[in-house]
Amino acid sequence: MRVSTSTGPGKSLGMRYATATAAPSGSIGLLGVIYLVAGGIVSATHHYWQNLHAIKPVVSAILATLLWPLLLVGINLHIH
Repeated sequence: MRVSTSTGPGKSLGMRYATATAAPSGSIGLLGVIYLVAGGIVSATHHYWQNLHAIKPVVSAILATLLWPLLLVGINLHIH
């Protein structure tokens, strides 16, 4: 898409070209929401969201939610 700029009749500053790509947005999208919900469910069934009374269990729960496919293959993400 071309956009021309001019300052008056007969005075053209040249041609500018508008970009055709969209700027990245800050949202995570539907796929990201599904991934996080699945991570929350998997980490909850592996008891990562129980007894969150200190920082280490909270970090373990967040890691388990984000890295939930590792839980499915048997990797323990509890921080001791």
